[in-house]
Amino acid sequence: MVPIEYYLVLSALLFVIGSAGVILRRNIITMFMCIELMLNAVNLTFITLSKVWGQVDGQIIVFFVMTVTAAEAAVGLALIVVLSRRNNTLDADQANSMKW
Repeated sequence: MVPIEYYLVLSALLFVIGSAGVILRRNIITMFMCIELMLNAVNLTFITLSKVWGQVDGQIIVFFVMTVTAAEAAVGLALIVVLSRRNNTLDADQANSMKW
């Protein structure tokens, strides 16, 4: 059996990689994937702690997080497509068309 600490360390590493990708990268799709990676890291933590404590609360929260993530992915990808067609680039610094 795999110790619980391994899951928590993996979750922390995934979250750090995701946050570093959001901070360091300027490509909108890469930033979007890193946000998804961070959400999955949090889901892994919820599932791990749900198993440790023997409650289903963490699994229920993961279900709702995954539902919101699916909706966010649909809306986010639509916005990325519109911004890339309008600006002909995926650079986050060039995506200023939503400013006043």
